[in-house]
Amino acid sequence: MGVGTVTDWQRFSLARARQSLVRSLARSRQPQARTGGPQIQSQREQLEQSLEKLESGLIRVAVFGAVSRGKSAVLNALLGQRVFATGPLNGVTQWTRSVMWQLPSATGTIPVELIDTPGIDEIAGGERALMAMDVAKQADLILFVVAGDLTQTEYVALSQLGELGKPLLLVFNKMDLYPELDQAQILAQLRQLARGERLPLSFDEIACVAAEPNPRRVRHERADGRVEEAWETPAPDVMALKEKLRSLLSSQGMALLALNALVQGREAERAMAQGRLKARREEAEQLIQDFALYKGAIVACNPLFVVDVIGGTVADLLLVRSLARLYDLPMTSHEAGKLLRTIFVSAGGLLLGETLGNALFGGGKLGLLAGGFPGFLGMALSQGAIAASGSYLVGQAAKTYLEQGCTWGEAGSDTVIREILSRLEAQGDRPPIP
Repeated sequence: MGVGTVTDWQRFSLARARQSLVRSLARSRQPQARTGGPQIQSQREQLEQSLEKLESGLIRVAVFGAVSRGKSAVLNALLGQRVFATGPLNGVTQWTRSVMWQLPSATGTIPVELIDTPGIDEIAGGERALMAMDVAKQADLILFVVAGDLTQTEYVALSQLGELGKPLLLVFNKMDLYPELDQAQILAQLRQLARGERLPLSFDEIACVAAEPNPRRVRHERADGRVEEAWETPAPDVMALKEKLRSLLSSQGMALLALNALVQGREAERAMAQGRLKARREEAEQLIQDFALYKGAIVACNPLFVVDVIGGTVADLLLVRSLARLYDLPMTSHEAGKLLRTIFVSAGGLLLGETLGNALFGGGKLGLLAGGFPGFLGMALSQGAIAASGSYLVGQAAKTYLEQGCTWGEAGSDTVIREILSRLEAQGDRPPIP
C-alpha cells in the first residue's frame, strides 16, 4: 500500500475491515436485498466507495477552523510549497480543495490526502455546510486550527465534529504572535477546557506551529562595526505538527483508515436495513398478526398449561425466524439476548395467567371443562388474549433487534470495529469512534 512497514496488528485491522465490507457488499447484491427503494443503490455505492478507499491505503486528513486562523497556511507549510491560496482577507478558501502528500516516515512514505475547507463561521447553512460535514465524515483524521483562546463558534464546531466520533488533533497556529508566557497560558486553558468539557481531542495533544510567521526586524552587525536593521520573514515552523502526524499515522494510520471505512459501511448497512423494514412493513405486520392469532387460538383451545407455555415459546421463536427471512436480515447473538428476554417475558405472562387460573378455579382449564363449557370458554379466551398480545410484542421487538443486529455477527462492521478498538485501547490510544 505504499506505507512502508505495516505492523501485524494493522494488517489484521485492514484484513478484517475488508472481510466485513466484502460481506456487506455481497449481501447487498443478493436478489432479495433489492427491496427497499432507490436508497439501496445509493447505499451499495457507499459500500463500494468504502472498500475502494480501504484498498487504496490513502489516509484523508481534513483541516477545519474559523477564518483567519491560517488553515491553508498550515497545509502549505506541511507541503513545503504554496499550493493553497492564502491572503489578508477573511474567507479566502470558499470551497474544499485537496492535494496529495507523501509524508516521509522511518520506513517509507505515508500517502495522505490533505483537504482544506472554508472557515467554519462562513459555512453555516446551505450547500457549503453540507459539503463540510460530508468532508468531515469521510476524513480519517481531523486537524482543527485555532490561533488563541477558543471562541464560542469554535467551541460549537468542535462539539459538532466530536459527535462524528473522529480522531481530532488541535493545532495552535500563529504562536509567533504570542510571548512565551501568553503561549503557556493559552495552552493551559485549551488543555483544561478539553479535560473539563470533554472536547474530542484525541491522544490528548496540541500541536503548536507558526505556519506563516510575520516579518520581524532583525539587527545585522557588519565586520566594520556598522549595525543595520532589516525586515526578515522567518521560515514556517510546523515541525511539531509534522512529527505528531508522522508518529500517529505510522503507528495507527491503517487502523484509522479501517475504522473510518467500517463506520461508513455500518451507516450504509443500517440504512439498507431500515429500507427493507419500511418496504416490507405491511407483510411483516400481517405475519405478526397471523402468528399472534394462531398462537392465541392454540393456547385457548389447549387444556394443558405446560404445553401452552412451551408451545407459545416455540411459536415466538418461529415468528422471529420468519421475520428474519422476510427481511433477509441475520439474527446475531448480539441482539438475540435482548430478544430472548422479550420472549421469556411473553412466556412469563402466559405462565402467570395459567397459574392464576389454577389458583382461582382449581385445575385450570381442565377443571373448568369438567364443570361446564361457559367457565372453560371464559378462561380460554383470557389466556388466548394474553398469548396473542405476548406474541405481538415479540414481533414488534424482533423488527427493532433485526435492524440493530445487522451490523454485528462474526464479520459485522460493529464486531470488527470493537476488535480494532480493543487493540488500540491495549496500546493506550483509542479514537472515539461511536
